[in-house]
Parts: sequence; C-alpha cells; structure tokens
Amino acid sequence: MTASLIVLGVLLALALVIGLWIAGIYNRLVGLRNRFKNAFAQIDVQLKRRYDLIPNLVEVAKGYLKHERETLENVIKARNIAYAASQSAAANPADANAMKSLVTAESGLAGALSRLMVVSEQYPDLKANQNMAQLTEELTSTENKIAFARQAYNDSVMTYNTARETFPTVVFAGMFGFTAAELFKIEDPSERNAPKVSFS
Repeated sequence: MTASLIVLGVLLALALVIGLWIAGIYNRLVGLRNRFKNAFAQIDVQLKRRYDLIPNLVEVAKGYLKHERETLENVIKARNIAYAASQSAAANPADANAMKSLVTAESGLAGALSRLMVVSEQYPDLKANQNMAQLTEELTSTENKIAFARQAYNDSVMTYNTARETFPTVVFAGMFGFTAAELFKIEDPSERNAPKVSFS
C-alpha cells in the first residue's frame, strides 16, 4: 500500500509540474499576444490622427484646386476605405485578413495623397497658404510616428510568432487557439515611401 501511495504521489506531482509548465506556456503566449495588440493600438492612434488631418487638408486645398475635383474625391474615398479597414484591424489585430486589408487600404491612401501633393505643387498660392503648410507639417510628423509605431508592432508580432512556432510551445499554441499574427508590411516596393507632403 505504501508503494502505491508513493507512485500515486509521484504521478500527482508530475501531473502538477506538467500542468504548471503548460499554464506557463499559455500565459506567455497571452502576454505576447497582448503586447502586439497594444503595439497595434499605438499604430491605430496615429492612423486616426492622420485620418482626421486629411479632410482638413482637402478642405484647404479645395478652394485652390477647383479643377482637380477628382483628385480631391479620390483622397477622401481612399481615406474612408483606410479608416474602415483600420477599424476592422483594430477590432482584432490578430486577424491576418483584416491586417492585409488595412495594408492594401493604406497603400491606396498613400497613393492618393501623393497625387494630391503632386497636383498641389502646381498651385503657388496653395503652397504659400499657412493652413496648408501647417497641415502638411502635421501630416509629415504623423507619418513618421506611424512608421515608428509600425516598427514596434512588427517587432512584437515577430516575438509572438517566434514564440508560438518554437518547440514545445508549437505543440500547445494551436490547441489554445493562438494563430499566427500578420506583420504590417507593404507588398509593393514603390509604396514603401511615405507620401511626400513638403511644399518647400
């Protein structure tokens, strides 16, 4: 009887150690997932700031760019698409499809903003407008903040993905529902540059 109690005690201790080890793996994955979700929230803050600046920029430009209505409408349309995609991605940054949609929408917005800036260069009065200069300066600053936030997000995603793909965590990650996170990357190399918003 004593031998069977010892064996039972050893088995219970072993089960407890294994259970704590698995709980540690789970808790680490939760912490890493929360870290990359927080990092995305920082991107989201800057994206919202940019989305708020764009209508003001378009309003200032409207008075000068009367013959460029299509360009202005394309900027607003691209902004609205990007805003909707950012809301979807913010709801679940771990959703790879939502992140891909956001990247695509952001690329479209960057292209529309670039076209607006190219057209704006042809209007000296617009370039000299104080409001336009201030808005473009704020937009440039925001673009830089987005780039830094995106780097922090991608670093967090890389840490999370590496942790969930290494042994022995990979054995439990799928069972616990920890799927791979999507990097915030730009597919088209020509779209890697932020829109030029300088009027100098």
